[in-house]
Amino acid sequence: MTGGIDVWNGLRASGAPDAGMAVFSDADTAEDLLALAWVLEEGSRKFYAGVSRSLKDDGAVKLFQQLTAAEEKHKESLVRLYGEISGSPLPVFSELEGSEGLMEGGIPVGAGLSWAKNKGAREILQFSMAMETNAYDLYLKMIPRMTDEKSARVFKTLAEEEKGHLDKLGKLLEQRV
Repeated sequence: MTGGIDVWNGLRASGAPDAGMAVFSDADTAEDLLALAWVLEEGSRKFYAGVSRSLKDDGAVKLFQQLTAAEEKHKESLVRLYGEISGSPLPVFSELEGSEGLMEGGIPVGAGLSWAKNKGAREILQFSMAMETNAYDLYLKMIPRMTDEKSARVFKTLAEEEKGHLDKLGKLLEQRV
C-alpha cells in the first residue's frame, strides 16, 4: 500500500509457521489437499459473488465480480489437476458444491456474508485482503507438501494469482481511504 515500509507501524506476523494449515491437517495426499483447496476457492467464490450483489460502489462491484470469476478459474485448475493425479473424475467436488463451505481463511461462507451485510466497501475490501493474504500464505505452505512438480506448480500459480488479487484489492482500497 502507499508508503510501504515507511508507514510500517511495528506489527508483525505471529504464530507457528504452520498457522493456517489446520483445515488441511487431515489431508494425507495431494488429492486431499487439492480437494480442500477446491472447497476454499468455492467458498471464496460464493462470498465474492454475494458481496458483489450487495455493494453500491461500482468499482468494488466490478472488482468482486472479477474475483468471483478468478476463483472459478482456480477451481477449474484444481479439478483438472485432481483428475490428472488420481486418474478419476471428481465426485467429491460435485457433492461439496451444494454445501455452504468454507472460504479462504477457514471462515464459513454464511458467517462471512452475514458479517458483510451491514459493512461498506472499505471494510469488505480490508476483510477480503485478509482472506487473500491467508490464501497466499496457505498455498505457499502447501507447495513443499506436494509430491510431484506438477502439483507444486499449480499451487505456485495459485499463490501468485492470490498475490495479484491482493494487489487489486489494495489499489481499490487506496482509492477509498
